[in-house]
Amino acid sequence: MPDAEPLYDWLAHVADVLGVDRALVEETTPPVLGMVRDVAHGVVRPAGPMTAFLVGVAAGSAGGGAAETAARVRTALAEVERELRAREATQG
Repeated sequence: MPDAEPLYDWLAHVADVLGVDRALVEETTPPVLGMVRDVAHGVVRPAGPMTAFLVGVAAGSAGGGAAETAARVRTALAEVERELRAREATQG
């Protein structure tokens, strides 16, 4: 990823401002970016960031520490992936 350093610098800064554990951000950024790409190309571009928002809300709504939240992010990403595959199957 050519812009990884500015991206991770920005995310670390925003995580600090928002009180989000940096380890959670580092662990979940690559799969979330992959999901955003897939949704943006498979549905419509604005659906990518909005789906990431929904994944974050779903993962963070139960509270808990970074490890629990990261696990919920992975679960939510898997659900989105299943929905994308189902959508592709019905459209393709």
